[in-house]
Amino acid sequence: MSINEAQIQAALKELIDPNTGKDFVSGRSVRNLRIDGANVALDIELGYPANSQLETIRRQVGDKLQSLPGIGRVDVQVRSKIVAHSVQKGIKLIEGVKNIIAVASGKGGVGKSTTAANLALALAAEGAKVGLLDADIYGPSQPTMLGVQGKPDSPDGKSMLPMQAHGLQVMSIGFLIDQETPMVWRGPMVTQALQQLLNDTRWDDLDYLVIDLPPGTGDTQLTLAQKVPVTGAVIVTTPQDIALLDARKGLRMFEKVGIPILGIVENMSTHVCSNCGHEEHIFGAGGAARMAQDYAIDVLGELPLDIGIRESTDGGTPTVAADPEGRIAAIYKTIARRVAVKVAQQAKNLSSKFPNIVIQNT
Repeated sequence: MSINEAQIQAALKELIDPNTGKDFVSGRSVRNLRIDGANVALDIELGYPANSQLETIRRQVGDKLQSLPGIGRVDVQVRSKIVAHSVQKGIKLIEGVKNIIAVASGKGGVGKSTTAANLALALAAEGAKVGLLDADIYGPSQPTMLGVQGKPDSPDGKSMLPMQAHGLQVMSIGFLIDQETPMVWRGPMVTQALQQLLNDTRWDDLDYLVIDLPPGTGDTQLTLAQKVPVTGAVIVTTPQDIALLDARKGLRMFEKVGIPILGIVENMSTHVCSNCGHEEHIFGAGGAARMAQDYAIDVLGELPLDIGIRESTDGGTPTVAADPEGRIAAIYKTIARRVAVKVAQQAKNLSSKFPNIVIQNT
């Protein structure tokens, strides 16, 4: 008894991708379906990195097909393929970078830079090629957080090679100045520095470039919106009313300039006492959820107020790198997959497929 394609497609329509919430057929993940009598082979191609999920999905699909009557051998391969997605109109992609994710907050002190570093590390842990740009010119923190010292090499005297840290490609103004030198610059100098850091760095075939923005809605954010091809933004906040008020301003800013909001990360959501285990919402509860409901966006994840996060970051090895199999790292990886899925659901950027028209005098 042979198996036909309709039976395979019908079975796969009943399987839901745990990360996208869609079945594998409507999600267009099924590739290279081959049927040889009773034997079936196919590929599942995910549009997001998910190293920690590949084996689970492979078993999920294999077990489902193996349950079909008359089925023979089943061979399922699962892989990720990350492509460039749409950005603001009229802005070209940066060479060597497929997608740019901006991590922003309305105010300082909410853990935005820590979240940006761990998000980048979590995307890399899930199998993506990732870079991290520290766009906080006045207060660069990523060199310390990632434990990177030294200055970037410049092979041609014009461009720079990114620094390497825990598998990430990293660039920051902090690599180019003395650590204790204050940046007493006006707005135009700051925006020019940001553009140079971004465009003069030789990013090497990145799936994602995470940009750690300074807090607020000033010159750096405006430059990002007008001149940098941003795929989407992640807003970081705490449950505190004052933090949420500023986070709403940041969210509205991205909406006005046409940059999609990928979701909200609620930091310091709850605190668990290390002595007695009592859990307490020190900064309030449910703030990000209410904000997400107001703007019809998702809460990507909630992170606890945990001394381990602070200690690992201060030590130059953020949580995802310091304790990759730990509970906190698992939360960051879940956030990373949700961010990547949100990016994958956007329209693809097809600008590289358009022909270049050259007019010459003959």
